[in-house]
Amino acid sequence: MRGDAAPTTLAVATTGGAAILERDGAGRPWRIARRALPGHHLSSLLFEPSRGGLFAGAHSGGLYFSGDGGATWAPRSRGISIEHVFSLASVATPSRVTLYAGTEPVSLFRSLDYGESWHELPAIREVPGMDKWTFPAPPHVAHTKCLTIDARNPQVIYAAVEQGALLKTEDGGGTWREIDSYWRPEDFWYRDIHRVVQLNRDPDALYMSTGMGLYRSADAGATWEQLTDRDFRIGYPDHLIASPDDRVLFMSGGGTDPSVWRTTKAAHGTVMRSEDAGRTWATADRGLPAEGRVNFEAMSMAAWPGGFALFLGSTDGAVYCSEDGAESWTSIARGLAPVSKGRHYANLIAAV
Repeated sequence: MRGDAAPTTLAVATTGGAAILERDGAGRPWRIARRALPGHHLSSLLFEPSRGGLFAGAHSGGLYFSGDGGATWAPRSRGISIEHVFSLASVATPSRVTLYAGTEPVSLFRSLDYGESWHELPAIREVPGMDKWTFPAPPHVAHTKCLTIDARNPQVIYAAVEQGALLKTEDGGGTWREIDSYWRPEDFWYRDIHRVVQLNRDPDALYMSTGMGLYRSADAGATWEQLTDRDFRIGYPDHLIASPDDRVLFMSGGGTDPSVWRTTKAAHGTVMRSEDAGRTWATADRGLPAEGRVNFEAMSMAAWPGGFALFLGSTDGAVYCSEDGAESWTSIARGLAPVSKGRHYANLIAAV
């Protein structure tokens, strides 16, 4: 997100609803101002900047909307036939704002009236090979984990299916094709796609985090180069963010994958930073928990002229902020419900 000044409000999606953090100005301490949507495990949270709306996708109950910064909320699910809204994306053009909602099971819905009504784009679940889509944890149902809209052409969208496919549409979701040049039959995880990130200064450059590591494409996804693997410090990368000038990459994720967490009760989650397009990485964890149990299941960035801030949410219900490019992190909230995809947090609960 980009704004005119350092942010003073932060919305956090947790397993127990939304938490709204506020501060009185740049450099001032953050506080928990209010909580909302209690009892809802939120999988996605979207701030739409052109009109200022907040949208929250829940495990059950569909989609909720707030037009007043999270003070009040109302359902916005008319036309969404699947209760679990897993991912959200938006694009604003001079004529309108288009919203997308990805679901579990995999499907895609679009709204042209700011969420007042939604229409399904069913072609995303008609791609050959869908019979192989699954998810390791019960109920073993794949989901539309991430939606990335091309900055040059809003009709071009990349969809990450966890687990099963990297999909691309060039007609706004009317038809889809699978991109699979990154995949090898010997991969431990089957086409386990987490995020797709497009660079601003080179829109043909894409980065993709997966259960097998981090990949880079220089040709809009036609071919891929693997940059890290499962033996890397972040063996299970999830979130990836580029600095506003695209010169620094920040990656968060677990040292191992969630199937290991069930036994070890430790994710060894961390943040790493690259200043050479992902070729080499350095740990950027000063101020983060040192004992290695938690994972960081959310990471976001707010940018303004002359600066930017990074935010992390953990499976322990803590939020961290860095305003120095991940040189250091400060805890800005504790005691929230876990920030967690699915039940990842359940395998990482602190010993009593």
